[in-house]
Amino acid sequence: MANTFFVTGTDTDVGKTVVSAALLEAAKSKGLQTLAIKPVAAGCEQTDEGLRNSDALLLQKHMTLDLAYEQVNPVALDAPAAPHIVAANQGKTLSVSRLAGFCRGALMTKHDFSLIEGAGGWRVPLNVRETLADLPRELNIPVVLVVSLKLGCINHALLTAEAIRRDGLPLAGWVANRVQNDTLDYEDENIATLKSLLPAPCLGVLPFSSPLSIEKLSKSLSVAPLFAGV
Repeated sequence: MANTFFVTGTDTDVGKTVVSAALLEAAKSKGLQTLAIKPVAAGCEQTDEGLRNSDALLLQKHMTLDLAYEQVNPVALDAPAAPHIVAANQGKTLSVSRLAGFCRGALMTKHDFSLIEGAGGWRVPLNVRETLADLPRELNIPVVLVVSLKLGCINHALLTAEAIRRDGLPLAGWVANRVQNDTLDYEDENIATLKSLLPAPCLGVLPFSSPLSIEKLSKSLSVAPLFAGV
C-alpha cells in the first residue's frame, strides 16, 4: 500500500482530523489524488442519511476523490466514548480483520496519497484482544504522529513513538499541533527537543486556527518527507 499512512495521536483531542485534512490539502496542492478513511468513529449524529461523524465529514470534504460516506467511515458509533465500549452497548463487535477489509476496499480506488485516521491514541482497544494499533500492523503501513503542543508533550510523543516502533512499524513523520490559543511555555525548546529525539522528520508546526481554515493550515505542512523513501 504505497503512499498510505496511518494517522495517530499522542492522546485524544490532539487534532488528528485537522492535521489529516491539512495533509490532504497539502497533497492536493501538489496535484495528487487523495483519499482518507476514518474506519471507526465514535460520536456520530443521527441525520436523514444515517449516523454521521464530523471528523469523517471533514476528511471527505478535503480529499479529492468522491467516495461514499460509508467508505470513508464504515463503522459509525453514536456515543463519544471508547469505541469498544460503545460498540458493545450497541451489540456490535469490532475486529481488526473487518476494519482492514473496509480499508482495503476503499484503497482499491486509484489514488496517489491516502490516510487512515485512528481514534484516540495508539492503544485504543477494539475488543478484549485487539487494539486499533493492530490495524496499521495488519495493513503494514507507516505511521504519522500528531503531537499536541502542551505540557507533557515530549513524554507522550516519545512513549507513543516507542510503542509504534515496538509494534514493528516505521514512524514516517510527525506534526506539532497547537490545539489551543495558549502558547506552551518554552514552546520552541519543546519543538527542538522533539525534532532531536523523535526518529522521523517533522512535517510541520500548525498554528492555532480560529475560525478553522484547513487551506491556511496546509501551507504550514510538507508531505515531501513522506515520499522520500518511495
